[in-house]
Amino acid sequence: MVEVLVEAEVRPTEDIEKVKKALLNIVKPEEIEVEEVTSGFRVLRAKCSRVECFEPLRGIIKLQQIEPAVRAHLEKYMREDSITILLHKQACYAGRVSLIDSERESPLGPVKLSIKGSREELKKTIEYLAK
Repeated sequence: MVEVLVEAEVRPTEDIEKVKKALLNIVKPEEIEVEEVTSGFRVLRAKCSRVECFEPLRGIIKLQQIEPAVRAHLEKYMREDSITILLHKQACYAGRVSLIDSERESPLGPVKLSIKGSREELKKTIEYLAK
């Protein structure tokens, strides 16, 4: 079983519903929570424990025909028991996938996607997303 955590910062100038839509465009979470970090800044977290929660992301990847790029990006950021990648928040809101390497590449902050599990589970997740 994998643990999936998708996080995005909600800045004071942003509509929380739009940030929520960005997350829901890429994942079907079992739960969503909002944490107040500092005055006006919040973090939206979506959690799930099944690889199938990535069905929306998988569909976008296939539609954009970027499976090889996604596979390479996931493999690049795979560690012993986790994968953490960044996605462009505005692209997610628009129903697109834009892989980024730095938080600076997404002006309103990135969507941070973290997957934890055994090495075998991580490989199966990569296969599921970029088959």
